[in-house]
Amino acid sequence: MNSTFDILGITGPIYLAIALGYLSTRQGVFAKADMQVFGKFTINLALPALLFNALSQRSVGEILNAHYLLAYALGSMVVILGGLFWARQVKGHGLSYSSMMAMGMSCPNSGFVGYPIMLLTFGPVAGVALALNMVVENMLLIPFLLAVADSDGGRPGQWKQVLWQTLKNLVMNPMIWGIVGGFLFSLSGWTLPAPLGRTVNLFAQASAALSLFVIGGSLVGLQAKGLKGPVTQIVLGKLLVHPLVMWGVLVWLVPVADPALRSAALLTGALPMLGIYTILSQRHGHGAISAATLLVTTVVSFFTLSGLLWVLQHHAF
Repeated sequence: MNSTFDILGITGPIYLAIALGYLSTRQGVFAKADMQVFGKFTINLALPALLFNALSQRSVGEILNAHYLLAYALGSMVVILGGLFWARQVKGHGLSYSSMMAMGMSCPNSGFVGYPIMLLTFGPVAGVALALNMVVENMLLIPFLLAVADSDGGRPGQWKQVLWQTLKNLVMNPMIWGIVGGFLFSLSGWTLPAPLGRTVNLFAQASAALSLFVIGGSLVGLQAKGLKGPVTQIVLGKLLVHPLVMWGVLVWLVPVADPALRSAALLTGALPMLGIYTILSQRHGHGAISAATLLVTTVVSFFTLSGLLWVLQHHAF
């Protein structure tokens, strides 16, 4: 990257694709319900194919980066615990509300937003970073936060049932199967027959553009009015605190040797929150604030991510 225009060449297409999804849905070219269908296609077929390709075509040594996993998990858990403390002890919110705030601050949209940005920035390593992110998010961050939220007002020990149900759902997650399949092929040295391999490639290539389009369409109808204090706190936690904590972990606690993966971990911390944030929050009646926060964070992240890329361009990390 040689100039500001190079940075806009990365973030510009990402957010233009999001804007196209928003405008197409807003103008009635697609219904908002169509975004659910596109989202299911992306989650159940396109992203699993992408993850399988990213892992199956590399050696296990390239993929299984323990330092990356530890750094990402540690940085995100610090933000989660800090968010829970802030919401629960400082602001006096209940556990489910506190969990919703902490989730917004710590769980990024690695698949729908992060992968396209990393692909344009770091190239093929983006698929490896996505797979490692998915392992941490689906096996640690999200189950922990859902268990905290569902334990609010429940009977003692209910969190164990919640966690068990979350783990059962995890087994049914197609993206996890994409990761598992990719690891198995990487370990064994197997390759898919050419016709099947090309088919997987076709689905994998559909993931980037369609995922961004879905994000844009899903923003239609969300309102950012009211609830200014909590929204601002979550936005600052996600776009400022999370990347700063990740930077501290990567610099002082768990260094990642590969410079591309190191930058990918930092960039992951600066992403807006996961696309199903509103859906997960609606279970406890926090749909309005989560929708407002998702909208504001996605819009503001264009500027913060562009700024972070500029910093990475001009300062070695």
